[in-house]
Amino acid sequence: MSTPHVVGIGGTTRANSSTEKAVAAALAAAAEAGATTVHFTGPELAELPHYDPTDPDRHPTAERLIKELRAADGIIIGSPGYHGSISGMIKNALDYTEDMREDDRVYFEGRAVGIVATGYGWQGVVATMTTLRQIVHALRGYPTPLGAGINSLGDAVFDADGNVVDDKANQQLTIVGREVTDLARRLNTGFNIIEVIVIGANAGDDVTAVAAVLKI
Repeated sequence: MSTPHVVGIGGTTRANSSTEKAVAAALAAAAEAGATTVHFTGPELAELPHYDPTDPDRHPTAERLIKELRAADGIIIGSPGYHGSISGMIKNALDYTEDMREDDRVYFEGRAVGIVATGYGWQGVVATMTTLRQIVHALRGYPTPLGAGINSLGDAVFDADGNVVDDKANQQLTIVGREVTDLARRLNTGFNIIEVIVIGANAGDDVTAVAAVLKI
């Protein structure tokens, strides 16, 4: 697979929120690494009715979301921290993956997943990132080694046009996008346990030497 497809899910009910901008930046990095991308923003996700597994009728946005997730090789999920956890809107969007429960690739199985957590203070950011990782594990996805934590308390992280102006935040979001793309390629072409261990390493690193040290 030469061109991974990466789906972004993230934002708030407010258009151009920090969460939406952060996910967009990570998707831009994925695109630079060779992926095709699509972003379900906050206003789109807000259109989704509360997930009801007993009702077979689906809103057009829900149908498009599941179609894109089924086609995805990688996923980037971003949520603001609301009262110690992810937002209800993001949780509702992820609940729609239950429609994938009988797929050959159930839920997020075999897919690389990048995590972006935003918040007004580190407590909310860390709690949200932890929750997102737990959800990705429950959905059988592979979280990338690095998750991006964006603390909007203090200096500006984004400018009015959505560009990342904080160097540390930009580095994190870029790495998340690249790791999702790289891991998506590896998951779809096959790799051994040695490569999993050094998934974030440079291309020139000697994985044989690493394996010898770890006695694999």
